[in-house]
Amino acid sequence: MATIDLIVLGMLKRTSLSAYDIQKLVEYRNISKWVKISTPSIYKKVIQLEEKGLITSHTEKDGKMPEKSVYTLTDAGKEEFEKLMFEISCKPINIFLDFNAVIVNLESMSKEKQKECLNNIESNMNVLKTYLEENLVLKENAPDVPTMGMAVLHQQFLLVQAIEEWIAELKNGLE
Repeated sequence: MATIDLIVLGMLKRTSLSAYDIQKLVEYRNISKWVKISTPSIYKKVIQLEEKGLITSHTEKDGKMPEKSVYTLTDAGKEEFEKLMFEISCKPINIFLDFNAVIVNLESMSKEKQKECLNNIESNMNVLKTYLEENLVLKENAPDVPTMGMAVLHQQFLLVQAIEEWIAELKNGLE
């Protein structure tokens, strides 16, 4: 998957990292909330990228810790990174929201159950909004949070606000 490739290559473009370090950065930056990426996919991806010659590895040992493979971007990896940046940025934008499967089927339910489903979606949207608000406050002036990371947090918050308004309109239409 090109998205995972881009995330891994992008992290390695900045500095050499182990697969564990990449996974921890994905966790810390909450990337898996915005892009479909999992811990197993990261470990699998570094092996694939190394097999393709886009990254190389060397083994390091830090004190009493077990040895670990640390990955570095090759020149071919740098080229692939730039290629993927343009390739993905030129693709049509698709916004996949799993709850739309519920929305398109609402009319197959009673009004009461439609409202219950919308209330569930609204409740989960409120959880996400609270999470985003807390993260925005927490990370707004943190020196180690990249500007573009904050841009994604702001983007997600704006999407949540728009979806909240949309749900309210949809619920009003049911009354």
